[in-house]
Amino acid sequence: MKVTDFDYELPEELIAQTPIEKRDTSKLMVLNRKKETIEHKIFSDIIDYLNKRRLHSHK
Repeated sequence: MKVTDFDYELPEELIAQTPIEKRDTSKLMVLNRKKETIEHKIFSDIIDYLNKRRLHSHK
């Protein structure tokens, strides 16, 4: 993998200028590499995708 693999055009009007009021309702795109699917969620759903063992080991 090369850094240039991540070069792409992003129109300035598509870049958020201010955060949304309720940040946990921001969009979250979930890629499932095994199933080759994409899901559109909200950021507060992120806990469903984190490794629970890893979360508890950092206490």
